[in-house]
Amino acid sequence: HSIPSGTNVFDWTVPKEWKINEGYIENEDGNKVIDIKNNNLHVVGYSMPIDEYVTLEELKKHIYTQNNQPDVIPYVTSYYKNNFGFCMSENQKNKLKPGKYHMYIDSELYDGELNYGEVYVPGASKKEIFISTYICHPSMANDNCSGPALATFLVKYVNSLKYRKYSYRFIFVPETIGSITYLSINNNLEHLKKHVVAGFNLTCVGDNNNYSIVRSKYGNTLADKVLINVLNYYTNNNFLDYSFLNRGSDERQYNAPNIDLPVVCFCRSKFHEFPEYHTSADNMEYISEDGFNGSYEVMVKVINTLEKNEYYKVNVLCEPQLGKRGLYPNISHKGIYNDIKSLTDFIAYADGKNDLIDISNIIKKDVQELLAIVDLLKKNNLIYSENNE
Repeated sequence: HSIPSGTNVFDWTVPKEWKINEGYIENEDGNKVIDIKNNNLHVVGYSMPIDEYVTLEELKKHIYTQNNQPDVIPYVTSYYKNNFGFCMSENQKNKLKPGKYHMYIDSELYDGELNYGEVYVPGASKKEIFISTYICHPSMANDNCSGPALATFLVKYVNSLKYRKYSYRFIFVPETIGSITYLSINNNLEHLKKHVVAGFNLTCVGDNNNYSIVRSKYGNTLADKVLINVLNYYTNNNFLDYSFLNRGSDERQYNAPNIDLPVVCFCRSKFHEFPEYHTSADNMEYISEDGFNGSYEVMVKVINTLEKNEYYKVNVLCEPQLGKRGLYPNISHKGIYNDIKSLTDFIAYADGKNDLIDISNIIKKDVQELLAIVDLLKKNNLIYSENNE
């Protein structure tokens, strides 16, 4: 989908499109100190055209570095105010010698369009699982490319399911302005409010550090509940649990006042929290196949849990007689009941008030283990499910 520059989207306006052909700093000898052809982080994003010869003192006013990380090039942008600048490492800036320098940027800002992608995978219900990721950070491996990569493989996964209880909507948008634009057009907000039961913003999912969740605004949605449950058992409770006060990506828009969608953010290393963030060090060496695959496994478990999540209720009064169904030991002696405790605990809380995730949290058993119990009890006609959405 393409939305023209100048389109009003709530309190914002779709900006002009930026095109850059060349960008470099040249010294007195005609040697290029930096060149966007070598690294596209060398020019501040959305820089205006410039063609000037200046002193080193004047040049430094337009150079951005990361002082506390002297070997990296920072990622810097100026989307909404006309500006220009260059980025390099602090070490490189300190090696610049006095003299004249040529600042050159061949760029243009013009009425173009904001592009975004959307994939809809229908299920048996019109209720939706919403997954969002962003596509706007150049040369950032973890803080950008990993999110769309994960979303793409999740599209393939949900398409492979023989049965889908829920429908799935994936969107690929520029961060902030893209999600705002998406929510503001085509009655998308009204549709999402009516249909979305859980949503996930995917970012920074390719590294090997701890998994993280940034909760929804009040931390009490189905999305919060299912992701925390999965992370608890998948990581043995070794994950980072951030409140909405630590927000920073598109979960900001989805939880904004009068939007109020049930969306959380899923990461490994959270944005702003890892040193490589928004620098040239966020490269292919920072992410890994294992890191990415772990994030994929977490989200697959989230999807599977949501697909199987129901409110279960025992259909007999008092405890069911499990022995006559071959589900209980015929000989009673100390310790023999430990093997069936998960089964009897599940039955105790299958009262129609708890969904599968609630029961998992109460009896402290992984949902994946409980799914076998559900199948066993259904096979013996001892429970039924109630949809309490």
